[in-house]
Amino acid sequence: MAYRIDRAAVIGAGTMGGGIAALIASCGIPVTLLDIPGKELTPGDAAKGLTLASSAVRNRVVTTLWERQLKSKPAALFTPEAAKLVTLGNLEDDFERLRDADWIVEAIVEQLAPKQELMARVEGVRKPASIVTSNTSGIPIAQIGEGRIADFRSHFLGAHFFNPPRYLKLLELIPTADTDPELVAFLRDWAARTLGKGVVIANDRPNFIANRIGVFAMQTRMLYGIEHGYSVEEVDLLTGPLIGNPKTGTYRLSDLVGLDVAAHVTHNLYEAVPDDESRETFLLPQVIIDLVESQRLGNKTGGGFYRRTKGASGSSEFYPLNLQSGAYEAPRNPRFELAGQVRGIEDLGERLRAIFAHGAGDRAGDYVIDTTLPILAYAARRVPEIAASPLDVDNAMRWGFGAEAGPFEQWDLLGVRQMVARMRQQGIEVAPWVEEMLAKGIDSFYRREDGRLTDVYDPATGHYVSIERPATRIVLKELHGGARELGRNASASILDLGDGVLCLEFHSKANTLDTQIFELGRTALELLDRAEWAALVVGNQGPDFSTGVNVAIFLEGQAAGSFESVETAGRLLQDLLMDFRFARKPVVTAPFRRVLGGGVEFAMHGARICAAAEAYMGLVEFGVGIIPAGGGCKELLRRNVSPHVAAGGDPLPHLQRVFETIAYARVSDSAFGARDLGFLDRADPIVLNDEHLIGYAKQQALDLVAMGYSPPRRGDPSIYAAGRKGKAAMLTAIEQLRWGRFISDHDALIARKLAHVLCGGDLSAPQWVSEQYILDLEREAFLSLLGEPKTRERITHMLKTRKPLRN
Repeated sequence: MAYRIDRAAVIGAGTMGGGIAALIASCGIPVTLLDIPGKELTPGDAAKGLTLASSAVRNRVVTTLWERQLKSKPAALFTPEAAKLVTLGNLEDDFERLRDADWIVEAIVEQLAPKQELMARVEGVRKPASIVTSNTSGIPIAQIGEGRIADFRSHFLGAHFFNPPRYLKLLELIPTADTDPELVAFLRDWAARTLGKGVVIANDRPNFIANRIGVFAMQTRMLYGIEHGYSVEEVDLLTGPLIGNPKTGTYRLSDLVGLDVAAHVTHNLYEAVPDDESRETFLLPQVIIDLVESQRLGNKTGGGFYRRTKGASGSSEFYPLNLQSGAYEAPRNPRFELAGQVRGIEDLGERLRAIFAHGAGDRAGDYVIDTTLPILAYAARRVPEIAASPLDVDNAMRWGFGAEAGPFEQWDLLGVRQMVARMRQQGIEVAPWVEEMLAKGIDSFYRREDGRLTDVYDPATGHYVSIERPATRIVLKELHGGARELGRNASASILDLGDGVLCLEFHSKANTLDTQIFELGRTALELLDRAEWAALVVGNQGPDFSTGVNVAIFLEGQAAGSFESVETAGRLLQDLLMDFRFARKPVVTAPFRRVLGGGVEFAMHGARICAAAEAYMGLVEFGVGIIPAGGGCKELLRRNVSPHVAAGGDPLPHLQRVFETIAYARVSDSAFGARDLGFLDRADPIVLNDEHLIGYAKQQALDLVAMGYSPPRRGDPSIYAAGRKGKAAMLTAIEQLRWGRFISDHDALIARKLAHVLCGGDLSAPQWVSEQYILDLEREAFLSLLGEPKTRERITHMLKTRKPLRN
């Protein structure tokens, strides 16, 4: 049958349930959120005339829990307005509302009996064919649905979100033997497309996929570290980015999750897997038991394996726990020679192979090798118990824990046959299906053609099976090094996305913008002029789109006394972005994650912006003593002031808003927020699933071509400049802030320069000016501020500490 989800309901408004409701509402779907009714009056209720029958009392629990979601940091909702799609209620007065829901999500206490009782109630009100899911992290799904009628069971499955639901990509779907396969296929596609999730299909086994492997990995790394005398800091250093994991490593991740939660999950897993050959690994180390008993639960209590303290400068410092003494000690920032030698190797596979080739007998190398091998072997031994395919295991670990590569991907990078030999040497049990695979002469879990991932080994059949991939799922690294990489330098590449679409990809450190990116951007435009190319996408798949221009290039030029080189670098950026904007063929930009300073300017100069929902956009130059000079001021004026004036509106409120966006260095907490700040137009699409971002950007470019794209005319007076009158109003406000000591004298100087640019300089009367006119003002103000000692102090401080300086 054809499924659709137009309305949803979530039962349980706690951390997970409230977060799921916030995500669903953020994606534009009305949702009802229910929790238990309030049954007590507070001292203040009587004064308000409230009784036990009042809705304010009855809905107190759900209201209180939902308010936590509204106040949460980072934000649970994409925009505050999304909260209007959430209707609150309680499980007694409002249970009938479930009749309207196409999807009912259960997210109550992690106990079987209450879940079964709730499902019996849901069965009595749900409409036929409505979808019911449980968000349990470990209770068997089949047991939760026991005793229900056939229509309920065929539309019931597990849907395990990771916390927080908005930010963690993984969604595990756990069907039962009775679940309609068409429903599973629908929900897998719908959740990926509508909620932006990375979806895997898990078997109904304890802790499903990610937590089963993740808990084993965490326990393995902790237990080995404790047994061999590695400190908390050493373990986190060796289990973080060095081996392709997030900076949280092992112990800091435990603090983030909450030691009580981690202990609960691990203990329950031990009880639930009596037949697991590695069950003893799930026995909690005494240090965790002691920390939980003393209520040192991690970040939420201020102390766990680390204790947050205030440093001398007022910033937070994390004092690690001494595992022997039980005391917190000042950070030691450990160093390992081997780690230092391989850290500069950008490619994860090369880095891991270097550790395994040279690490035996080295303290850092032994730790990585002796903990990685058991984790890889354990993952293989759990297939097909927890998942049918190695691909689902790898996806679960990447999406659930932020790993750069899952266990089977890592194994391929290291060499399957070579690692099996080392496992045998160490007495580590190898899964029989892996031995059978090697015996057939198959040496890798994945197969690639021309760099593109095409097939995965299927243990059930003993052969490769093709990996289905939508056309919008483009992996840029698969295009590197072959015929489809048309140009490359240290900071960028030009790639052929197919169908006549080019891609300018950044890959500098933090994707900061530098002269090499400018040079390759110019080459990309030259290629775009050729007949065989129809459009250009500017995007990448690094951690962030771009953290801005590398301001060190301006400081270096100034320090060398080369004012001309500084001005030339600024003009190079401006000219490149203007050529993107006025190119004969469409240029589509694809920003995501951090999009700061020059990164925003790059994004705004496309014919269309195709933004990931998780795009945090802001012109943050003010914090380092300068103003945007790559067209950021000009673009905010063009997008947010000029249209209102053209429609006969008052420019000053919109001009003030633009000024504050830049002066306060406002950064959006989503692409929807970026639209509200004026960085995106209403026509700019927002993509929920960032893995499809480049593909959607490509399609947007082709759509523009099909519609007969025509660029704007260069030189047209398209910017409204308010002139002296507008500038006078802004200068008055700046002086009031300075007199009130809300800003420093240097802040006031920067603000005056910004006002000068935004108002078009000293024009005697408001008028329409060209984009280049504003760009020239931007560059002039930028260069003058760069000559200020206090600005140079701010830039130097930021480069050294990554923190702003107010002077």
